[in-house]
Amino acid sequence: MVPDVSTGSDSRGLIAYLFGPGRRDEHANPHIVAAWDMTGAPDPGRDPAATYSQLARRLDHHVDLRTRELGGKKPSQHVWHCPVRTAPGDRYLTDTEWAEVARRVVHATGIAPDGDERACRWIAVRHADDHIHIMATTVRADGRRPRTHQDGRRAQAECRRIEAEFGLRRLKSGDLTAPRTLTGAERAKAERQGQSVTARHWLRERAYAVAAAVHTEADYFTVLQSLGIKVKTRLGPESGDVIGYSLAAPGDTNSTGEPVWFGGSKLAPDLSINRLRERLPDQEIADRPRFTADPAEPWEHTITAIQTAHSVLDSDDDAAAHGQLAAFGDALYNIASATPGPHRAELRAAASAFNRARRSATRADHQAAHALRQAAKELAYASNEPGGLAIALLFATVHLARAAAKWHEQRGHEQQAAAADEAFHHLQAGYQQAATPVLADLTRRAPRAEFAHRFEQDLRAALPDHADRILADPTWTAVTTTLAQAETAGHNPRRLLAAVGSERELDSAERPAEVLNWRISAQPHKRAQAARRRSTLSRVPSEPAAMRFPVAPPLADRIEERRRSR
Repeated sequence: MVPDVSTGSDSRGLIAYLFGPGRRDEHANPHIVAAWDMTGAPDPGRDPAATYSQLARRLDHHVDLRTRELGGKKPSQHVWHCPVRTAPGDRYLTDTEWAEVARRVVHATGIAPDGDERACRWIAVRHADDHIHIMATTVRADGRRPRTHQDGRRAQAECRRIEAEFGLRRLKSGDLTAPRTLTGAERAKAERQGQSVTARHWLRERAYAVAAAVHTEADYFTVLQSLGIKVKTRLGPESGDVIGYSLAAPGDTNSTGEPVWFGGSKLAPDLSINRLRERLPDQEIADRPRFTADPAEPWEHTITAIQTAHSVLDSDDDAAAHGQLAAFGDALYNIASATPGPHRAELRAAASAFNRARRSATRADHQAAHALRQAAKELAYASNEPGGLAIALLFATVHLARAAAKWHEQRGHEQQAAAADEAFHHLQAGYQQAATPVLADLTRRAPRAEFAHRFEQDLRAALPDHADRILADPTWTAVTTTLAQAETAGHNPRRLLAAVGSERELDSAERPAEVLNWRISAQPHKRAQAARRRSTLSRVPSEPAAMRFPVAPPLADRIEERRRSR
């Protein structure tokens, strides 16, 4: 059950909407199910003689009194509005049940406490099966304003109790850091236009993806415009600096043909100009060289940074941990862009799902996560690294997403924990799609028995406490191939096994050999000859621009071309 509290100043306009046909004639049988006084509230939905004006005058009675007392100054934002909607799949609630919901919500939020004869006047209107609208005028009979501090949070808490008592789907409690709920009008518009997502959702995803890939604020706006998105900045009157911005999706216009603008903070709290600046470095840092001769380095750096982030989540520094989660959210977009293959869809879904897990009431220390954010940005400029490194990176993301869900759960962040868990399942599915054929190929190319026996001896010497479990894991055969490759690249197998075995504990791993395999694959290898061979291969073709997230390698080319010309 979802409440959504807002305020306004046009009581008659809201009443006309509640009892009207709706934007698509979707309002069926609008009527009052509860009110401050059912006998004194004219119901335009039930009484043919009642009018919108009559109801508005009765609701505004105390507002009018207060206006006269203040010498003609009507209180600002005196209309309180709270739609309450059941979750998809919930059972049908009767008018009597909705009336109880309304009375409990106005009591919990301070609009009309039980037994308070001087409370605000309010009505609850039902015009659909799955929701009601509660409307109130926030001036009491004694002329005072109601105590509605944190009314949204209190409405949510009451709805959680109602869900338990009514046997409805239990939703997760929020902390006011989630993006604004999509309106019915936005969803209806997307349906009319044959779009699978609303313009706000489409813009939000692209803004996140671009912010994850670029290095400066200027590049952020430039790349958004290159994707066909309209950008409008707001400048400070004295400094002339950008103090805000709005975006409009291509072709998204209102009834007069003007673009429909969404401010950055209206897309998501951490897409405001100030929150973006916390994540983007200054121009001097951004202009430093970022490319290396070895195409494997961006992948190795990102894996190392993700492993560091995992360790930070185990610490007591919540600000640093939250900074790592925010950086991990950016990293997922770049990983999805840089990783080819059919599992890319799962990675994109994971990036989108994790957006809710990157925000909470805890203020993030973004500087603590600088290494992860910068390493992930390198992936937007890197050539594709097929095989082991890409899979090792996916394996690392799976474990960090699971750790993020646990971190949020321990702190009571219910919505964030659920989002991180959803991202974990998408990443796990993507990893399995990508890893299964690679592990099968490694198993097929296993070394001869004498080499496998030597690697078994190295394992028992390096990790004696885990050797039996690792050898019983079906992935061990694939590990022998990976060890043979590492030995060819210049590593000592015994020392390598000891090093990767000590990175993190193995006791909780269901398949410890699989864990070792990707840890070994993530180690820096001597890849000079392989790099030269890859340089002769053509880059994997990218998807059409309309079908991909805007962080594919061509995006990096556009940014660098713009920087050189500037």
